[in-house]
Amino acid sequence: MATKKRTVTFQGNPLTLIGSEIKIGKKAPDFKVLTGDLKVVSLKDYKGKTKLISVVPSLDTPVCDQQTRRFNQEAAKLPENVAVLTISMDLPFAQGRFCSTAGIDKVKTLSDHRDASFGKAYGVLIKELRLLGRSIFIIGADDKIKYVEYVKEITQHPNYDAALKAVKETDSQKDGCCCCCR
Repeated sequence: MATKKRTVTFQGNPLTLIGSEIKIGKKAPDFKVLTGDLKVVSLKDYKGKTKLISVVPSLDTPVCDQQTRRFNQEAAKLPENVAVLTISMDLPFAQGRFCSTAGIDKVKTLSDHRDASFGKAYGVLIKELRLLGRSIFIIGADDKIKYVEYVKEITQHPNYDAALKAVKETDSQKDGCCCCCR
């Protein structure tokens, strides 16, 4: 597994990310994460759907909370064939409590705490913290990567507008590649 110091920081301090950087146009790597009832799910469980994957370090932090709430609001406006997933290292039970308290009902929260499968496969596992680096991935119904954002400073917000634009363009083109791949 590739380990490389990249420009991702936490409060200005560089962090070591485990895994290779994901590239637009490539096939999305598979992963195994847990649902709230401890069921193992993978990329194939969302086959045929456009996937917006919002990655957060921990739902118990203000930016992660806001990011998940924002995508929950936006998910209500997206077609049913778009799956909006939030992945973190939080325990599934903590994710469930967060969703209940925050009224999260459109986003599916998934936990990578057991094996860090997603973090390693998508190059966002932070070695020093065993958390995931803030990032956004849009995967088309064809399971190809359409959009990637690795947020450089993990205490900052992602570019919501760019991610949502990529989701809409990807979903409207279903079999093709959106403009962000050119």
